Amino acid sequence: MLKITKCSTANEDRWILCGQLTGPWLAELRSNWDQVRDRSRGRRYVIDLSDVTLIDESAERLLGELKDEGAEFVAKGVYTKHLLENLRSAERQPLRTDGRMGRRKSEAS
Repeated sequence: MLKITKCSTANEDRWILCGQLTGPWLAELRSNWDQVRDRSRGRRYVIDLSDVTLIDESAERLLGELKDEGAEFVAKGVYTKHLLENLRSAERQPLRTDGRMGRRKSEAS
């Protein structure tokens, strides 16, 4: 289960996520993101992942897409911070399929 709390100020839209960022909850986050982005341009968009307990591979791809669309992230925890530092652009770098972290040797140049 995922709880999405939306907060807005004059300059910022913020999504505070609590729970598991997986499966059906990804469509809910994407829908919420698209609705806000369609209405408000030129604002800061922040996604707070501090209380997220699980991020699956599909969620990693979604976070990469949102990053490409201007999202900034807040996180605590070593794993989540590492994941965010290594988000791949949805168009430029596909996620590894061999289950290992980092770039493939052919991408490392």
